[in-house]
Amino acid sequence: MSKKFIYKYLSEENLKSISAKIGEIEKITSGELVITIKEKRSWSEKSKSARELAEKEFISANINKTKDATGILIFIIIKAREFCILADKGINEKVQQSIWDDIAEDIKNNFKNEEYCNGIIKGIELAGKILSQHFPIKPGDVNELPNEVRIAD
Repeated sequence: MSKKFIYKYLSEENLKSISAKIGEIEKITSGELVITIKEKRSWSEKSKSARELAEKEFISANINKTKDATGILIFIIIKAREFCILADKGINEKVQQSIWDDIAEDIKNNFKNEEYCNGIIKGIELAGKILSQHFPIKPGDVNELPNEVRIAD
């Protein structure tokens, strides 16, 4: 499957802005943020929920391997306008899933107005605010995961 679909929704400049926002947020939190965008479910994924696909991506992107279990995934199936935000166990011990669900709903509302970049950036900002409260940056913190938007097959 071609990854060129992304340009129907986000420009190269948008993708750079999203990556820059992730880098900015990760300067105030020890959390690791990953954005993955998938165009649509493949034929073999038709019966899978967005959460099931996000769980697979969570492992594939090595989000489950961060030092303090403070990785978080914002997973987007763009054509279906479905979102799932998954956090690792270190985060889940302090932050309720309902908070992430609210952020996903906020992103969805932006997407309804075709404000894809704004929706994603706002979601990153909201997640970053929560992460920085519970997981402030630590001395010697290193960026464990790439900040670039992942485009899934």
